[in-house]
Amino acid sequence: MEKIILNNGNTCPVIGIGTFMLTPADAENSVREALKMGYSMVDTANAYVNERAVGRGIKDSGIDRKEVFLSTKLWPSEYENDNAVDETLERLGVDYVDLLYIHQPAGNWLAGYRQLEKAYREGKAKAIGISNFEGKYMEELQTKWEIIPQFIQVEAHPYYTQQELRRTLDQYDIKLMSWYPLGHGDKSLLEEPIFKELGEKYGKTSAQVILRWHTQMGFAVIPGSKNVDHIRDNLDILDFTLTDEEMEEIAKMDKGLRYYHRTDEQLLQFAGWQPSYEER
Repeated sequence: MEKIILNNGNTCPVIGIGTFMLTPADAENSVREALKMGYSMVDTANAYVNERAVGRGIKDSGIDRKEVFLSTKLWPSEYENDNAVDETLERLGVDYVDLLYIHQPAGNWLAGYRQLEKAYREGKAKAIGISNFEGKYMEELQTKWEIIPQFIQVEAHPYYTQQELRRTLDQYDIKLMSWYPLGHGDKSLLEEPIFKELGEKYGKTSAQVILRWHTQMGFAVIPGSKNVDHIRDNLDILDFTLTDEEMEEIAKMDKGLRYYHRTDEQLLQFAGWQPSYEER
């Protein structure tokens, strides 16, 4: 498995299994099967309400916990909960996570970031990150962090390569983890002729070519699926390399098109919403 070197010296696999929008049963199955077939990174969040299932999937896979890079995210309503980190670890059934994010720049997000820093110092998080922090939120965080984050998780794909944000990330060697890596909903990205052509050249699907593009951009990527065949295909991207010329052609596709548009009203709603952590 190819690895990314983080700014604290730790490493992270370039591809993992995401669990966004997966039911607990599907998350447990996807995580278990993904780890058994060679994945070594799993991403979840308080808000996905499947952390317990993810923990079960890791245990049932038979893979040593130390071999699994596990990331999760604190939800805004947990930022002022002094026990949020310990409760998250309890749901996952682990005594540390490899990467702990705050999920949104909502509510008292600075209190949430202080929780990350405390968890990092105590060894409960081996790396820390921010999710969906862009623009003014990223600018403010730079003036207030005590520990520079290792990761940011944001929407990224060939239509939206986060050029402006990456200029800031490069200053601090903060790595990017992509969500919506294949676009979202309308399939237009997957149907771009360049990916079909490259797929024919390398014997891959358009999705596999796009995922490989992410890793060659230096991004970590976490496609999610409950389909075991898709999970297997998503991992099968490390046996070919796009040329510099092909990467340059794909770069021309960036048109600043993002699929997710968060509003200030949504941030207020996020701060007030409490996930239900009943056993599932």
